[in-house]
Amino acid sequence: MRMQLPLIRTSSESHPGGRSALTCRFRCGDACFHEAPNTSANEYVGDVIAGALSRRSVMRAAAVVTVAGAAGAGLASPVAAAENSTTTHKPGTSKGARGLRFTAVAPNTADAVTVPDGYKQNVVIRWGEPILRGAPAFDPEKQTAAAQAGQFGYNNDFLALLPLPGDKQLLVANHEYTDEVLMFRGYDAANPTREQVEIAWAAHGLSAVVVEEDRRTGKLTAVSRHPLNRRVTATTEFRVTGPAAGSDLLKTSADPTGTKVLGTLNNCAGGVTPWGTTLHGEENFNQYFANASRATDKRYGIGTAASERKWERFDKRFDVAQEPNEVHRFGYVVELDPYDPSSTPRKHTALGRFKHEGATVRLTHDGRPVIYTGDDERFDYFYKFVGSKRMKHGTSRAVREHNLSLLDEGTLYVAKLTGDSPAIEIDGTGKLPSDGEFDGSGEWIPLATATAKGAVSHVEGMTADEVFVFTRLAGDKVGATKMDRPEDIEPNPHSGKVYVALTNNTNRGIGTNAKADEANPRNANKHGHILELTERWNLADSTKFAWSLFLVAGDPNDPATYFAGFPKDKVSPISCPDNVAFDPYGNLWISTDGAQLGYHDGLFGVATKGDRRGELKQFLTMPIGAETCGPIVQDRRVLVAVQHPGEISGASVEKPASAWPDGPGTYVRPSVVAVWRADGDDIGV
Repeated sequence: MRMQLPLIRTSSESHPGGRSALTCRFRCGDACFHEAPNTSANEYVGDVIAGALSRRSVMRAAAVVTVAGAAGAGLASPVAAAENSTTTHKPGTSKGARGLRFTAVAPNTADAVTVPDGYKQNVVIRWGEPILRGAPAFDPEKQTAAAQAGQFGYNNDFLALLPLPGDKQLLVANHEYTDEVLMFRGYDAANPTREQVEIAWAAHGLSAVVVEEDRRTGKLTAVSRHPLNRRVTATTEFRVTGPAAGSDLLKTSADPTGTKVLGTLNNCAGGVTPWGTTLHGEENFNQYFANASRATDKRYGIGTAASERKWERFDKRFDVAQEPNEVHRFGYVVELDPYDPSSTPRKHTALGRFKHEGATVRLTHDGRPVIYTGDDERFDYFYKFVGSKRMKHGTSRAVREHNLSLLDEGTLYVAKLTGDSPAIEIDGTGKLPSDGEFDGSGEWIPLATATAKGAVSHVEGMTADEVFVFTRLAGDKVGATKMDRPEDIEPNPHSGKVYVALTNNTNRGIGTNAKADEANPRNANKHGHILELTERWNLADSTKFAWSLFLVAGDPNDPATYFAGFPKDKVSPISCPDNVAFDPYGNLWISTDGAQLGYHDGLFGVATKGDRRGELKQFLTMPIGAETCGPIVQDRRVLVAVQHPGEISGASVEKPASAWPDGPGTYVRPSVVAVWRADGDDIGV
């Protein structure tokens, strides 16, 4: 029986989507309180199918062609079409889906990471722990930029674990943003010091740190000062690659070549490539820049006044009035070679410029990379890139250099979705249409193609450079479907289906904003949903897909929720899906950001196939003010990044809202946590 939801909140002041005002302030520059950047008049799904009862057979046929073709062209599961339909569930026939056989954690507001009965946990690494040789131990009262540059960064998000010999693995983490109010005692937001700003620059970026496993327990411990450990910060040199490298749009006074950029900012989710590198999405980069105008903004929400952190006072590159092209050098997918600490990381312009939540990779049948990425903004789009070069196998320098160029040539696409239900049945309440599910067909619309000889735009009125630098404008022009904050996108390695986390959009259907459509079926959508795509992914030239809503989040007692048809009295409540991952059995794991049901964010597992499809169970919950990020689910271990703990409106170093992870009297510190079964067995079996 499902537990009643607690009717309490951890903050007296929260923003749309459930985040505290403090989180919105430092993480995304109060994006929810600004006009949505997408003011295009793109048709929405309801317009496309208004009065289209007669088209249902056409849409169904398109979906069947897509799935049937996939059976002979690389779709991993021959039962994909059956799994897309409503299933007759028999909850009493087993202990639960393999990988999800644990006692669900009850929703709560504890200031702790709460895990299921029979599981244990440890903090793997905290903000400020030294990872480079010469870096001092963390002293929150005596922070310096030099120290932070050798220590684990702030607000860990995406996590990756890469193999190493023996009992070690290489942990790679994003550091999305800094919250200076919780970092510095007596912080004056109107007058930050140069030292504080330089510490923040050093706390952004990426960390690579070797971790060692205790084989008896599953506990992970960071290995400080290992030769593979590395910090990448807001001042590390990056190489710009791909079709826009050297473009006039990227040239600045400091870099007249348009090929070298200092730093990476607001790295959110990411991905691991089959060739052994990591990808990192630059998301809310706009908030770091000041003094833009309508002419220099180009639809990215860059502020016209001073920035929150006032970085422009200390480096003119953050002042758009002085350096109008510097902001064009952020908003890309970054690639890091973690096995080579001396390598120069890259920014891939061929994957487009927008607020990348992350980037996940799979290969076509002939070894070409396919990359999925979402643009985390209300009413924005999701994309895929299909490379034209094949991955090579081997460990030589030549092979590695070839593989590092795979994301520089290929075609960038944006998604357009069509529903198969009449518009009158999509009323904005989340009520299912008469066919019992929200579904339809979709098309990948090409935006531009990059080759070794140059790039070609497929968007009328835009050059190739403009498409790759102002990708949102290109999506507007081709009529892409406006979505409810598309965030992490992951292909299921078992079935081949692609899952898109749509976190929320409280502006949907409000005023003159786009109203609900079949792919985004609720107005004032504060809980979000998850989209499931079925496509011929193994063919590089595939541009068609079928789609359905796998999960419509919220309180299961709410009739507007949907769990793939699974009985709603047997699932955990969930709100605001953000990052997603898969376990070894093909179950989807979902981390949440800004849950709007009165309890803390958490990590959830849900079955994607069989008679348990849609059965969702909560695995852990976060401390006060924290968001769940970067989930990794291995056979014997789950890793999560605990991001922005204690980030509650009114909190500060002097008045902390959380005592996690080290107890009262200590600084609140974002950290990475590992969870394992106390008996040493596999997770959820």
